[in-house]
Amino acid sequence: MQHTFSIATTPSTHTTPAAAPASAAGLSLVNLAARQRMLSQRMILQTVLAAQGDTVKLEEAKKSLQVFTESQQHLQATPRHLETSNARRIEATYHGAQGVAHVIESFISLVRTTLDHIARRDARQADTLAELVSHTDRVLAALNTATTAFDEITKAKADAMMHELSGIVGDIQSVAKEAKVVSFNAQVMAARAGQHGREFAVVATVLSNITGEIDGLTRKAMLLADRSKFAA
Repeated sequence: MQHTFSIATTPSTHTTPAAAPASAAGLSLVNLAARQRMLSQRMILQTVLAAQGDTVKLEEAKKSLQVFTESQQHLQATPRHLETSNARRIEATYHGAQGVAHVIESFISLVRTTLDHIARRDARQADTLAELVSHTDRVLAALNTATTAFDEITKAKADAMMHELSGIVGDIQSVAKEAKVVSFNAQVMAARAGQHGREFAVVATVLSNITGEIDGLTRKAMLLADRSKFAA
């Protein structure tokens, strides 16, 4: 049995506020997108159990739907806050020719309708539940597509940051080498000048200390680069 469900209850992604919902606090975009996959499967299970008369699962399913909907609105609103190329990528992922927004929005509407039928013990409950379950693979594929897009953007940003950080470390190492050369030359001049080379000795000491600090900063920068690489 086929049903056509309105998705008018899902706000347009072009007017959704950009502020992250409380349920998304502390989550990166890629982690938030990944959580949507888990939530979609949880909602289906909760809805199936609710249809069997479990009122607790019915309430849990409603809460899961709210979190899922708020998170989806936030994800689909992110293009306005991304760089042009990344914004186009996310916009195309959701609203392009092969966009997944309509699949996800239809899923949200179908879950809402099914939960409403269960709560009211509507005779159409069995049909809407069956249709919801049949959407499992389709919505999961759509959410996987979205997660992949966010993941690729995150990795690209991490790679760019690593490249920039590597350049900074290289510059620091170059300065350190030059400082060592100057320090060595100052030490030689101080030794040749004997008692008259005190000023050179002071300069050599200062440069030696600076070189040591630069070496320490270089090691810290390289350690940070390695940590960033593993974190990415």
